[in-house]
Amino acid sequence: MRSAARTLGLALALLTLPAVAQSTKAAAESSSKPHARARESAPELGSIADGVYRNSSLNLSFKIPFGWVDRTSGMREGSEPGRSVELLSVFERPPEAQAEGINPAVVIAAESVSSYPGLKTAADYFGPISELASSQGFKVANPPYEFLVGARRLVRADFVKAKDSAVVHQTSLVLLEKNWIVSFTFLGTSDDEMDELLSRLSFGRPPPSRSLK
Repeated sequence: MRSAARTLGLALALLTLPAVAQSTKAAAESSSKPHARARESAPELGSIADGVYRNSSLNLSFKIPFGWVDRTSGMREGSEPGRSVELLSVFERPPEAQAEGINPAVVIAAESVSSYPGLKTAADYFGPISELASSQGFKVANPPYEFLVGARRLVRADFVKAKDSAVVHQTSLVLLEKNWIVSFTFLGTSDDEMDELLSRLSFGRPPPSRSLK
């Protein structure tokens, strides 16, 4: 579980920082091991301008909620070029800050298909995602199903976890782009918040500006 572990694990940093630090270290060590297959050119990293993350090689954009913090550069530590890379890691508040409650987040990552022999569809990638989610106490709310973002077809699954008096909602989207698996992890506090975060993702032109309630 290389990029899948990193993507979900990094998003869960706002819940369990010590445990995630260990998960990230293990993922980085795994990524550093030699691999027999040829490496593929990774998607471009993309960039943020005027509050919008854009990636022309994937033809996608994400409107970052106002006031959220960008921790993408730090989250890329341990990634191996040509194998896996964090494209975007943003949080409602700094993940290193000590605070009660849930810290909503969005993480986008890409990993070479060659890391998963036998993987043929985006749905196949939910094996490692579901395994890690279960290890963190999440339960499947909706198993993988087809999900449209505009005209783009992805695969989506939803997870929930009780935390104190609240419920953590996690939605994962996955698509296959040439020889790469692109995963999107959304973490929030309610179905409405998850819908709002998902509405900020688009393929092609970015969606109109909306405020996150």
